[in-house]
Amino acid sequence: MPIRTNPWTLGLPLLLMLWLLNAFDVPQRLNFWTYDTLITSFPGEMRPDIALVAIDEKSLDLLGRWPWSRAVHGRLIDKLEAAGARTIVLDILFAEPTPDDSSLASAMRAHGGVILPLHLSPASGPLLTTHLPAPELAEAAAELGHTHVALDRDGIARGTYLRSGLGNRLWPSLALATAGGSLVADTDLQAAPYVNIRQGYRAVPLAGPAGSVTTYSYADVLSAPPSPDRFRNKTIFVGATAAGLGDILPTPFAGSGQPLSGVEFHANAYSALADNTLISRAPLGLSLLLAAAALVALVLTLPRVWPGQAFGLCLLLAFSLLAAQATLLVTANLWLSVAHAVIIAILAIPVSTALRLAMANRFLNRQLDELALGPAVALPSPAARHPEQLMSDFRALLQPRSWLLAKDEQTVHGEGLSLCEAPELESPGHWVHRNNESWVRIDRDGQHYTLGLRFANDLNREAVQRYLQKLHLAEPDTRAPDSHPREKMSAQIERVRKATAQMSQMQQFIHRSFESMPDGIIITDELGVIRFANSHIKAWFGEPTPSLNGLPLARLLDGHDPRESAPWHETVSETLTLAQARTVDLQLASKAFLIHFAPFALPGSDQSGIIANVSDVSERWEQQRQHREAIDFISHDVRSPLVSQLALIEQLKRHQGQIESGQLDQLGKLARRSYHLAEEFVQLARAEQLTETRFYECEFLAIVENARDSVIEQAAEKDIQLVLSGEEELWLKGNAELLERAVINLITNAVQYSPCGSVVTAQVFSAGHEACLTIADEGEGIAEHELPHLFSPYWRQRSNELSGNHGTGLGLSFVAVVTEKHHGVIAVDSRLGEGSAFRLRLPMITRVNNS
Repeated sequence: MPIRTNPWTLGLPLLLMLWLLNAFDVPQRLNFWTYDTLITSFPGEMRPDIALVAIDEKSLDLLGRWPWSRAVHGRLIDKLEAAGARTIVLDILFAEPTPDDSSLASAMRAHGGVILPLHLSPASGPLLTTHLPAPELAEAAAELGHTHVALDRDGIARGTYLRSGLGNRLWPSLALATAGGSLVADTDLQAAPYVNIRQGYRAVPLAGPAGSVTTYSYADVLSAPPSPDRFRNKTIFVGATAAGLGDILPTPFAGSGQPLSGVEFHANAYSALADNTLISRAPLGLSLLLAAAALVALVLTLPRVWPGQAFGLCLLLAFSLLAAQATLLVTANLWLSVAHAVIIAILAIPVSTALRLAMANRFLNRQLDELALGPAVALPSPAARHPEQLMSDFRALLQPRSWLLAKDEQTVHGEGLSLCEAPELESPGHWVHRNNESWVRIDRDGQHYTLGLRFANDLNREAVQRYLQKLHLAEPDTRAPDSHPREKMSAQIERVRKATAQMSQMQQFIHRSFESMPDGIIITDELGVIRFANSHIKAWFGEPTPSLNGLPLARLLDGHDPRESAPWHETVSETLTLAQARTVDLQLASKAFLIHFAPFALPGSDQSGIIANVSDVSERWEQQRQHREAIDFISHDVRSPLVSQLALIEQLKRHQGQIESGQLDQLGKLARRSYHLAEEFVQLARAEQLTETRFYECEFLAIVENARDSVIEQAAEKDIQLVLSGEEELWLKGNAELLERAVINLITNAVQYSPCGSVVTAQVFSAGHEACLTIADEGEGIAEHELPHLFSPYWRQRSNELSGNHGTGLGLSFVAVVTEKHHGVIAVDSRLGEGSAFRLRLPMITRVNNS
């Protein structure tokens, strides 16, 4: 995210750092380094009409110790004149007159193009004076030029002043004098005659290290005949190159290991001057203006770009400045210092990064403080609670029959348990279960507590004890070393890590909470577009996640439950525009739902949306339907026999002396029917409340045999033969009592609707991992259109009702419920006039033979 700051935030630190670096001369050093790098990378060219006659070690060996007689120099000039030299530059100081001056002066006048040097140095005391050649020699010289080479602050010779002198008398440099420059009396200068005035600094683009100028030994030239092929029409520089004899200058090429002699430097200067390639130095004000422009550009640009872009921008600016300096130096012979601007560009990288980090650190600190004050989903561990609080919580949650809390072998309080009943407890926090008792030892602050619980010996006891075993009750280790980092940045990172973990935990908690809710959850944005839907919505609507995200809620609902009155888009839009919650019925396939629309607004923003809660009410509506059917059943089927019984009793009261046996039989029949109806109703209710906690191992063939024995008397009354086949033991996990009742209902149903003298068969067998039972009769059969309703509660066959064979409509419904609770399948095959066959399949278990 781009930082939000003003130009002063970045500009002032950059200016302060630049000022400090300038105090240590860092920009100037960088300026010299860049110049030297460019000069050595792109050296100048030495003119071919320039040669050097060197007073070297060889010449000293042959001609003797220095200084030589000035007549020797005269002979050299004669040799060079004879060879056709155009100009001769004697870089030798002849400050004191000698007897041999006339011979040298004569040779100089004969040639007419000899240049002599002059020197500015203190004569006596601190004041400077101009040291000219001897008068006779000065008069014979074509021009005089100063030999001063300007040394920069780092001691490197990079250039010279074209004019230098005392007061207003400005002498040309030796190179300028060679090119035709002469003494200038600048009347505009108001300077004392002892003040050194220098004008026209030019940097010299050296052609290379020592040896770049065509060089001949002084002794060789003097002893050899004139060589016009070497010196004709050339400018000849004569000077000392021997060690310790002349001035030795460190130059940008000094890294090659060879410093440059003064005469070679002047030869390079004249070559550049003749080729018009001397380098001018740009004013310091221009460099500072460029640095100011770079500073303004950076402070206005960097706050608006990303950190990676800022890094690249600063490097691009620095390289662009260096490229511009190189271009001006090579093509325009202009030395523009970009050091200040480059330093600003380089410094802007760490300074802007530091500012960003500081702002990010302040922001993180504020956010971390807010997160620390916000809600957390971390739950206090039971291990941190006092044993008395734990016992209180256990009693409230588990309702044990008996309990005990002891401290250091002393009973604190309890009921129904004593400390002598406690088993050996070795590991603190580890539960020991003994039948229906659970014991644990807890250590707190050096004290030992014993907790004991006794539960009812029912099916829930094992589940409770498994749950207790998962609780962490051991005292936390407070002797663990301090893991908090002491370094500030590491501590900050640790805070961020913990905050991130807390946020991630909160997000996971919210997500898992939405997913574990029994209802479907849909969250939309302010335009009613779905942004989140939990797994219930995906399953109920049959839509994958990519299709749901980004789909308008009204379009989703209209596609699955279209309606003309109160269309969905009105409901959704009114929820958003009016900010009012509403609840609407929803039909998906064969299931009924209630969808509750609730508007919401995100805190701290203008965003809003809808949370839609979709509840599956199919089971509730089915229960209501069954409740209504039960009321109808009670009000009709149960009430009718009772009314008949009351009417018959009233009749018997009026005619007490005329009670017939048929009337008593009728009264008993009505009473039995009432009882039978009530029994069927109660059995169905028990089946619907059956859970697997009431399951146990039972043998299916024995269940069927018991059911057959219960119905055999009823079958005998109609002379119906019950045939049971099956010898294999088939073990199930279920409720034998309700299974037996279900089989009784199937056999009773077959006997009831079979003709007298017929046969009802019951076959028990296994198929794969299932126990199977088939009950077949020879009755009238069931019509095809009645088969889908056969197992519905309170439903009775129309043909049986017309024939007077009244049933309750609960028997087969009871069978279906019991089969479903045991994860089985019940089916029927029947045709009119051919009888019926009911097939029951239940999952078996594998029993281990312990014998």
